[in-house]
Amino acid sequence: MIYQQLRKTKEEDLADNAKLTAILEWLKEKNALNISTYDVSKTSGYTDVIIVCEGQADLHNQAIANHLLTKARENGMKVISKEGIEHGHWILIDVADVVVHIFLNQTRRYYDIDELFAKVRDLDPEGITK
Repeated sequence: MIYQQLRKTKEEDLADNAKLTAILEWLKEKNALNISTYDVSKTSGYTDVIIVCEGQADLHNQAIANHLLTKARENGMKVISKEGIEHGHWILIDVADVVVHIFLNQTRRYYDIDELFAKVRDLDPEGITK
């Protein structure tokens, strides 16, 4: 099966855990709220982990995002994409195998994003929900 051929080595998994831990720490340094993580490695073709958090205002979200971008670059992480920083209501930062969503609380609730990612996480590899 292709997925098994692409599975990461134990060393790569350890590096990913360090990356995830660092990203979570950087979010906490800027007081990100309600941080949730979703392991979607078995069901997603574009990332292994999705992090969802929120700030108290659009400027707070922008500060969280800019801090994350700075720290990621300082630590040699490749930032593939970033969207929404100029508005701050919903910011997406793609750090390869970790994708971070930074929301305003009302935007997060409106899109019910946590429910969506929980469903993705709970799909089995054949796409049948558990």
